[in-house]
Amino acid sequence: MAEPSHIRNFCIIAHIDHGKSTLADRLLEFTGTVEKRQMREQMLDQMDIERERGITIKLAPVRMHYVIRSTPYILNLIDTPGHVDFTYEVSRSLAAVEGAVLLVDAAQGVQAQTIGNLYLAIEQNLTIIPAVNKIDLPNAEVEKTKAEIVHLLGCKEEDILCVSGKTGRGVPELLEAIVERVPAPAKKRDVSDFSERKIETSPFLLRALVFDSVYDEYRGVVAYVRVFDGSIKKGDKITFMATGAPGEALEVGYFTPKFTPSGALQTGEIGYVVTGLKNISGCRVGDTVTGIRNQESGIRVESLPGYKEVKPMVFAGIFPKEGDEYQRLREAIQKLKLNDAALYFEPERSGALGFGFRCGFLGLLHLEIVEERLRREYGIAVITTVPSVAYQVTKTNEEIVIIKGVQDLPDQSYIRNIEEPWVKIDVVVPQKYIGGVMQLVQEKRGVYINTEYLLGEKVLSAQSEASARVILHYELPLASILVDFYDKLKSASSGYASLNYELCGYREADVVRLDVLVADESVEALSTMVYRGSSQESGRKIVEALKNAIPRQQFEVKLQAAIGGKIIASERIAPLRKDVTAKLYGGDVTRKMKLLEKQKKGKKKMMARGHGAVDIPPEAYLAVLKR
Repeated sequence: MAEPSHIRNFCIIAHIDHGKSTLADRLLEFTGTVEKRQMREQMLDQMDIERERGITIKLAPVRMHYVIRSTPYILNLIDTPGHVDFTYEVSRSLAAVEGAVLLVDAAQGVQAQTIGNLYLAIEQNLTIIPAVNKIDLPNAEVEKTKAEIVHLLGCKEEDILCVSGKTGRGVPELLEAIVERVPAPAKKRDVSDFSERKIETSPFLLRALVFDSVYDEYRGVVAYVRVFDGSIKKGDKITFMATGAPGEALEVGYFTPKFTPSGALQTGEIGYVVTGLKNISGCRVGDTVTGIRNQESGIRVESLPGYKEVKPMVFAGIFPKEGDEYQRLREAIQKLKLNDAALYFEPERSGALGFGFRCGFLGLLHLEIVEERLRREYGIAVITTVPSVAYQVTKTNEEIVIIKGVQDLPDQSYIRNIEEPWVKIDVVVPQKYIGGVMQLVQEKRGVYINTEYLLGEKVLSAQSEASARVILHYELPLASILVDFYDKLKSASSGYASLNYELCGYREADVVRLDVLVADESVEALSTMVYRGSSQESGRKIVEALKNAIPRQQFEVKLQAAIGGKIIASERIAPLRKDVTAKLYGGDVTRKMKLLEKQKKGKKKMMARGHGAVDIPPEAYLAVLKR
């Protein structure tokens, strides 16, 4: 059993694609945690979708054993995602550790999410170990990257480590720095927390933070915990303080990275607890696990500080493609919520799509990943409505309501004003691309704040103008960066720009509801909020996208975009036409004309009887989203 003084808990934070998972592979190899024959690339990325895309989506804990100068240490590593859409995964990891390795790519330098994740770590008062990765690359600029880190952190240059996640160079020095610099775990509380009773008088003073969880079909909810006080062993009766749900530690263990039973978890350790809970709502991320005997003994146990409630940025409706799969979809989303605490959902009913859920996401990539996981892990085909942001509506009676979907918008006569969410963005970009990026942000209604030089004014003068990099600080509406902003930013900067954003409040907006009619029937799922000034252009783009996505029918299909009762854009899909003259092989031309006339009358009769139902394929919804 390891002493708390011989335990080190840390995580790796970095911008996307700066080599976190690759460095984690080398750490696992070097400490002998995973045998060489079992080793594979991205060892800690367990999901197929992570391996295919080459990105980390879920945090991944693992325990490593390492001996320095004849002293054995337990190193608990949590690998974190780098994309801005998964910031909540990073913040949860940081709350469970005492130190963070800040990894920076030697070829790309400090980027937007490097800064964003660093601020999260500083908020948690973590020890930061700066490291330059990918030093083996031919285009690595190690000295320049070090200068950027010094300017950012205010540390000494000799404190910055140089490593290569690919070759393993510098990994022993990094492990030694983790042991020396990261503080050992300390207890979170003192005797006074126990209603003047001494700690020794109670046999079971457990407090553990739930930083993640998964659902196992056979064993119920498995909670990933960091033990701050006391210990937990197999067979102990436990309770979740926020939900009050009772459970039992059916199995206790740690990650290697697979589940490895150990019998007990002590103060300072990170591991898992098989709770046996079948009710998914009983376990919440950020909750505190304690012992039932604490409450029976009358000991008042304070909850550990949890996590800030995450605010969804993007809302979209998710509906089952087959109506009878609603119950399966509900169970799947509940299980997904257990594993993805940033996901928000509530039931919703649509006239066009039936029963489904209004879901909140942290961004479009988050939405895409959730869709893909529902399809792969639970085998459910879904239709997703056009994403929108949450608007704040002030009614004429001064009541303020949050609108998560266009369908919730009150009648225009009851609305005093509508406010939309704004975000503060940081764009890290080489100096020579500033013009193009600024023009793009201004087109998206951005408000300029200031420009910050990554190396400071003095050092910058010694650098060539092409290689010097700056951080542009802007504020702009969240709706402006929803669909194509990131793609356009990459185009404007030849792929060099990186983006980080955070919510900064609500501001008044001149927006209107745009309805889409297909064959004279309004399609709720395609309704969206648009700026009044650009409503005509938006309507035209939507109907053009639908024209290319909806297959031709036996009758003419009218596509229209409308604001209130006014049509602002329209297109038509020509009907399919059977070649009725194909069987003619000669004779007078009047025979051909008679058949065409007969077909014409039949088409008119069909139009008079009604338009028929148009089945809108999922690709059409996607086309509108990416218009």
